Amino acid sequence: MKAGVHPNYHVTNVTCACGNTFESGSIKQNLRVEICSNCHPFFTGKQKFIDAGGRVDKFKKKYGI
Repeated sequence: MKAGVHPNYHVTNVTCACGNTFESGSIKQNLRVEICSNCHPFFTGKQKFIDAGGRVDKFKKKYGI
């Protein structure tokens, strides 16, 4: 590999919105994510309703639900 071309690789702390933290590798020092394997419905088996920017309210208002 050429010297000075590649970014530095760090062991990074990843923090989820649910409060879960874990270590991973990245070029950034700290990462914040909205959803992780502890709160994702596919991994937990629980249905979690995520409203992205009021889309659900807009849909309900549009169709009178």
